[in-house]
Amino acid sequence: MSAIGKLSAVILDCPEPAVLAEFYQRLTGMAVGYRDDDLIYLGDDSGVQLGFQRVAGYTAPGWPDDAKQAHVDVSVADVEVAVKELTALGATVPEFQPGDGWTVLADPAGHLFCVSAG
Repeated sequence: MSAIGKLSAVILDCPEPAVLAEFYQRLTGMAVGYRDDDLIYLGDDSGVQLGFQRVAGYTAPGWPDDAKQAHVDVSVADVEVAVKELTALGATVPEFQPGDGWTVLADPAGHLFCVSAG
């Protein structure tokens, strides 16, 4: 099947792009590719970029809540160590955890992501 397009970026709405970009930069090791007051991209146009866009009146998704709409999965060498490091950077661990080798976290703006060994 031929592709109609190419995924170029995933953008997360947030109240403070610099805070969220720094968090994900530490998580992924991706470098800042573009920055202004309201939008920051990690990565460059050679791969999929991760962006953070300021949105007035931003409301974080809930968990567990069917309205969460999306989340990111991240593979880490050691889940327990990663959770400690990520919470030190501002992530939170929601009370509800589904188990099965995944730990659900929320980034500093409340976006959900899961870490697992891999």
